[in-house]
Amino acid sequence: MDLRRLAAGGAAATISAALPLALLVPVSGAAPAAGAAGATTLEVGRAVLAAQRAPRFEATVTRTKHGIPHVVADDWGSLGYGHGYATAETNLCNLADTLVTGRGERSRWFGPDARYQDRVTLDATNLQTDALFTDIRNRRVVEALLADPQRGPGTQARAMVRGYVAGINRYIRDVGGSSGVKDPACRGAGYIRPDATALDVWYGVYAANLLASTGVFVPQIVEATPPTPGTPAPELGAGGFPAAPTELPAADDLRAHLGKDPAGFGSNATAVGSESTSTGRGMVLGNPHFPWRGRYRFEQVQLTIPGTYDVAGASLIGSPVVNIGWNKRVAWSHTVSTAYRFTPYEYRTVPGSPTTYLTEDGPTELDRRVVEVRVKRPNGDVDTVTEDLYRTGQGYVLDDSATLQVWSPASFFALRDANGEHLRTVDTFLEMGKATDVHDLLRRQDRAAGMPWVNTTAADRTGEVLYADHSVVPNVPDELVQECATPTGQVLFNLAGLPALDGTRAESSCAWRTDADASRPGIFGPANLPLADRRDWVANANDSYWLPNPEERLEGFARIIGCEECERTPRTRMVYRYVLDRLAGEDDLGAGRKVTPRTLRLFEHTNRVFAAELARENGDLQTVCEAAAGGEACDVLAAWDGRSDVTSRGNHVFEEFWKRVPTEGRWQVPFDPADPVGTPRDLNETNPQVVQAMRDALDSLQQRDIAFDAPWGSLHVAGDEGAPLVGIGGGEGDTGNANVTVSRMPGAHLDRYSPVSYGSSHIQAVAFGDRGRVDARTILTYSQATDTSSRFSDDQTRLFSREEWVRFAFTPAQIRRDAISRRVLRGS
Repeated sequence: MDLRRLAAGGAAATISAALPLALLVPVSGAAPAAGAAGATTLEVGRAVLAAQRAPRFEATVTRTKHGIPHVVADDWGSLGYGHGYATAETNLCNLADTLVTGRGERSRWFGPDARYQDRVTLDATNLQTDALFTDIRNRRVVEALLADPQRGPGTQARAMVRGYVAGINRYIRDVGGSSGVKDPACRGAGYIRPDATALDVWYGVYAANLLASTGVFVPQIVEATPPTPGTPAPELGAGGFPAAPTELPAADDLRAHLGKDPAGFGSNATAVGSESTSTGRGMVLGNPHFPWRGRYRFEQVQLTIPGTYDVAGASLIGSPVVNIGWNKRVAWSHTVSTAYRFTPYEYRTVPGSPTTYLTEDGPTELDRRVVEVRVKRPNGDVDTVTEDLYRTGQGYVLDDSATLQVWSPASFFALRDANGEHLRTVDTFLEMGKATDVHDLLRRQDRAAGMPWVNTTAADRTGEVLYADHSVVPNVPDELVQECATPTGQVLFNLAGLPALDGTRAESSCAWRTDADASRPGIFGPANLPLADRRDWVANANDSYWLPNPEERLEGFARIIGCEECERTPRTRMVYRYVLDRLAGEDDLGAGRKVTPRTLRLFEHTNRVFAAELARENGDLQTVCEAAAGGEACDVLAAWDGRSDVTSRGNHVFEEFWKRVPTEGRWQVPFDPADPVGTPRDLNETNPQVVQAMRDALDSLQQRDIAFDAPWGSLHVAGDEGAPLVGIGGGEGDTGNANVTVSRMPGAHLDRYSPVSYGSSHIQAVAFGDRGRVDARTILTYSQATDTSSRFSDDQTRLFSREEWVRFAFTPAQIRRDAISRRVLRGS
């Protein structure tokens, strides 16, 4: 044993484990004994005691303009420590709310009947939410995943989470507990205590994994109840399952109830390569569309271990790693994928016993899970209520007529959730931050195998670009659907692309398959997932993988991942058009036919409204307005600049019209898979329903006393808690607006026509330059802090209103130049 090495630099834990206690304490009256390598026992003992007193974590947090933290540390735990502390400084109440949710304690603190809405997919009462997460914790799901070497996190991710939690607790202690919290949202709250654990954060990560799967169906799971005696049994069809339903929902409505509402959550991402940029290097414009309030807000951060790791961008609050961002060589963004993360299994039941189901091994009783939830009563008392949930070996039973998954006397459905079977998300993003080019980025993502529900769009310094949907997808190829879909399952598949499989054979011939190149059983491997790598450009705006570039079609993949030869939304076509028009020299963004760093940024704020551009062709929009006797409104539409800038007049008239125009019969030229960018087009001005939509829109505006010629910025304003009364550009994605800013459960300025509380969030325009330069411009639309008492709670919102950007300080010199504070944190 090299005692000099241990004494000089070994960690306390290493020394303590390596040396018996007797060697650390000199014998009374005896001369110090020489160690094996010359160090005395006393010297080694002093080194050990000093090491034991040394802080476990040490990080430097430098904040630059707009409160953006740059965390520097020498190890992964310390990096997490600095990040956790910085997050708590600006977003403690939001973060604590997430931890309370993962603990199943919302009812305890906020009452059982209040609704928990994450503003993306989950919409349930606190009691329903707690019942689900209490059962997940009772089943020790995350603990089992943490112990699983294949499905659980790696060493570095675990260290970051441990440090992150320690940083949160340190901040709470530093401010003197809840009474010292400045944010009025949780000042004095009983749940603000320095007792967060790593397990709390892992449960928060796990909950986010379920966002597009189990999280969609929380009320339907918790309220699922066996049918009562006397409930009419359905007519049986093939295989003894209930026959396919004859009254079917509209396909769009069904997809929305399955968590695939195109307006639900989304994003845009464009990566431009060397063949199309003025620099001959890669560029990325990323704009995730996420809530401005609640659980899924971003914060901006840079995380650095000198010589090892250096990544910047945005993290969802509660994530210790950067989710969307860049390093010195590669930049990336994400868009929500069309793939499903789950499949229902339909089980036949034993006649007269709706909780007994059939398997190949014989009848089996459902696992009835009884949970106790502590709830706060109106008088402040806390007591306990009981809820029950049901499970099969595949997952939770649900009862949901809106998605045709009904618990009848003949059958029921249970969800198997691929994102409920891993805890690899933190590793995935951590590894991506180490990437050296777009191919290395994807290799690292594939190896970690924890991308939960998003596509990846990336560009690198060499000028290569990449689009991939290599997210976690159940391995259910189309041939398995044909073999195993039940009658109702086939209807779901035909209408929405989601198969419901035969639960009787869930453990055998109808089990999810496993690819040889998959990182774990039950999910598709990389070879069976979509990928495009090019040197001109790629883009995605939440449509399927089929068309990452108009010149490339990705085909032959399983339907559960997405559709092929299917219509692109107006927003997707607008994202394409920004690039196509620039390369053709047909835009008004300046001379040239290449994408420059400046024109890349202008794509974000040009605010073209693509559906209006199409509707105006041949004067059709004016014809419709005149047929509706629009009068002054027609003059406004004729003079409208066709954009949704804060100064535009007429955008709200078009938005009101467009949301009323029926999908069927809207266009005279239908969608053509051979021309997916150019079709559909030609507004059907002769359709009476289209004219009626205009008439109804104008009547609605008049009834609300909203002037047809009002500037958009006087109507469309920031609407999150504490937001300044400033106009916001952008608008509805359904109108073909790439800069999505919409009103959804706003928290401020409710008297305005459209207080913005959802949409464009962390926007980044990253361009690689010569000699290692990175030109990174960002904006966090709702600003860095959820704490409304902070000066960083609205400063970037004001910039966004003015269509300005933050020049993100990335190099040490830039950080020193823009620094507004610096703190060294040490602790354990």
